[in-house]
Amino acid sequence: MKKVACLILYLLLGFTLVSCIRDEALNAEADILTCTVAGDILKRDPIIENNKIVLMVTADADLTHQAPEFTLTPGATISPVSGTERDFTIPQSYTVTSEDGNWKKDYLVTYIVAGISSEYHFEHVKEHRSSLLNYMYHVFYENDSEGKWVMDWASGNAGFALTGAGTADPASFPTSSSAGGKVDNCVKMETKSTGDFGFQLGMPIAAGNLFMGTFSTVNALQDPLKATKFGVPFEHVPTYLKGYYKYKAGEVYKDQDGKVVQDKKDAWDVYALFYETDENTKTLDATNRFDHPNLISIARLDDKDRKETDKWTEFYLPFVTKPGKSVDKDKLKAGKYNVAIVFSSSIEGDYFRGAVGSTLYIDEVELIHAVE
Repeated sequence: MKKVACLILYLLLGFTLVSCIRDEALNAEADILTCTVAGDILKRDPIIENNKIVLMVTADADLTHQAPEFTLTPGATISPVSGTERDFTIPQSYTVTSEDGNWKKDYLVTYIVAGISSEYHFEHVKEHRSSLLNYMYHVFYENDSEGKWVMDWASGNAGFALTGAGTADPASFPTSSSAGGKVDNCVKMETKSTGDFGFQLGMPIAAGNLFMGTFSTVNALQDPLKATKFGVPFEHVPTYLKGYYKYKAGEVYKDQDGKVVQDKKDAWDVYALFYETDENTKTLDATNRFDHPNLISIARLDDKDRKETDKWTEFYLPFVTKPGKSVDKDKLKAGKYNVAIVFSSSIEGDYFRGAVGSTLYIDEVELIHAVE
């Protein structure tokens, strides 16, 4: 089975490489690679997806006179041309044309002034599909008070997809939407086996997780801890994190080598980080999230409260300020602080230790903050 799994993977990778080489030879790409704007108005790096770009900017940004600049795949052109001044009080469309003229792609560029909300009900879900590999997983997202998109929640689903263990059923992935929440739907996080492929890489499990930030599939297999980036801009000082959970640990706890650890039981985790950003620190990753010098405060579940329960149970966690730390109100207003909320069905899942079948449900979360 291991040889078959590897052969399939190599064939798929070969297909991808051949496709890329063919595309490059034809100069057929029509993608926006980067986006920059003038002035210090961005709250976070531009979010560039397949057909849209989202720019989260400060409240004092003049959206009526914005001229974003783009870099494109080699030889491609864009209309209107890069650097054209436009009114972004409404989203604006751009069309990228490949060098050979045979391919076009439309992008919608949106400037967003509103910050992220502080209440999370996990009712907004979209589907990410792969027709080539026949899988589908859920992506949770947040809208602002006007119904405009402001944030996608991140998870390890994209990394799990690389193992080939996922199917067209979103429940086959570690993180998915589930009925029967505290109110309507909720998030279900379940620790899954990554199969033969994951075992060979020393990653035998994938914990169900959900967090504010991004997960890079480029580095997922080489360095998954650094591929996990925590944090989105937040213009308030958080004081408490509350929500509801249900949890059941899996039966057999295993280490990162897939060996059974006797008399050890899995546990779930929830924590929130609040930290200052600067030129050198745009986000925190899974290697430095608890000890980085830019950290202002942390809220985390106490070990005694990591209980199993089949009833919706409230958690209420205070943010504890790190010694000697304070918040600069001007930087706060300018969007120079990030917050990250993180949930996991296996507390040591980022090191690939845990029990397959450990299942965590989360719903009705609120990030309580001080009144400025």
